[in-house]
Amino acid sequence: MRAALIGVLALVALAVGMLVLTPPSPAIIVAPETVFHVGPLDVTNTMFTSWVVLALMTVVAVVAARGFSVVPSGFSGAVEALVGGFYNVVVGVVGEAQGRRFFWVVGTIFFWVLLNNYAGLLPGNLYVGVTEPGHGETQAVFEQASLLGVDLAYIPIGGESVDVGAGDEPIAPEKGGDPFSGIIAPLLRSVMTDVNAPLAIAIFSFIFVEYWGISTLGVGYFGKFFNFRRLLRGNPMGLIDVFVGILELISEFIRVVSFTFRLFGNIFAGEVLIVMMSFLVPLLLVTVFYGLELFVGLIQAFVFAMLTLVFAQMAVAHHGGGEEGHGAAGH
Repeated sequence: MRAALIGVLALVALAVGMLVLTPPSPAIIVAPETVFHVGPLDVTNTMFTSWVVLALMTVVAVVAARGFSVVPSGFSGAVEALVGGFYNVVVGVVGEAQGRRFFWVVGTIFFWVLLNNYAGLLPGNLYVGVTEPGHGETQAVFEQASLLGVDLAYIPIGGESVDVGAGDEPIAPEKGGDPFSGIIAPLLRSVMTDVNAPLAIAIFSFIFVEYWGISTLGVGYFGKFFNFRRLLRGNPMGLIDVFVGILELISEFIRVVSFTFRLFGNIFAGEVLIVMMSFLVPLLLVTVFYGLELFVGLIQAFVFAMLTLVFAQMAVAHHGGGEEGHGAAGH
């Protein structure tokens, strides 16, 4: 009986969502949209989201630091448990000494990527933003509102659509037209859907990995890229060392590309999935995909941080020289 009642309620919610709450046709836009201006600076929604997340992290850090004690409790205890839990993971992978050395970078990457991924999943992100009139042939009608001088928009239930040509302007309300015809550029959008953000993090990861390797091994760190020892001694097998070194050098830079597009691709695909499911099956099945994206956001942040940690550990490992170094470099 209970299962049947749940099934009926689910069907009712699905019907209400599809018939009453169905939003207008979504617009999939890869590039971040400009939502306001600060002087000559065009502030995009991904940039604005990063500012919000940064402010949130700063406030959390300040508030949690004030409550730290020998026996942590409350909010400070929860923050310490989260940071301490991830620190234990890092130490478990690379050991105490290297864990203390790497954690401040790896931990920052993890929590920064995680919070930015989740900021893009906040309820209402798809429907609260600045208006962009006259996009496409058929666009939904929105009603405008203003908040602190910024034109916002919301989608009224039962809104209609009008045809707007590529070069046409919306008809003003006083002339018998609709209040607004266009699309909404969401005010908050996951920062990682802007390819510049994961690229910047990948470059920082690359810089710190190389820095740790050089600071630990000195000039010898470059031996895994430029290994001519056996070749200079007349051993033709040294050509293999040279070839492997070239592959190692190329892989260092390819890593930046793979880091960037792995994170960007997964988060952007999740955003598109949420947009489409919100349009096709709002109010019911879309919650399942929100749960999936919460998991994906966590996994992507963890993978990015852990790969940085593993590559850092590999960079500081001694590679040796000559025939002994060949095996480690090839590995």
